[in-house]
Amino acid sequence: MPRFIVTGNYTSSAMKAMIENPSDREAAARALVEAAGGKLETFYLTTGDRDFAIKVTIDDVSSLLAGLLATGASGAVSNLRTVRAFTTDEFTEIQKKAGSIAGAYKAPGG
Repeated sequence: MPRFIVTGNYTSSAMKAMIENPSDREAAARALVEAAGGKLETFYLTTGDRDFAIKVTIDDVSSLLAGLLATGASGAVSNLRTVRAFTTDEFTEIQKKAGSIAGAYKAPGG
């Protein structure tokens, strides 16, 4: 099942609400991911330019995007970024495939 890493930031209003009424944000994220048909593998609160990072497995990318739209529309998060993540085994297969098709590409002037 495809894996995705999603990062983002909490808005200032969400941070204020978390301080006033602490809650388990992983549970909230898990509920949304499961409603979209996926599985929340990991949830981290992070330092740096992103407030959180989650790893999601989901078969249907459009369902993942629907979940991201719903999350963004809530006003609680911003700067959502998603990248597809590959295991080293998957990447080994990608390298093999690249080797088998590399000769099909002709560089400009070549």
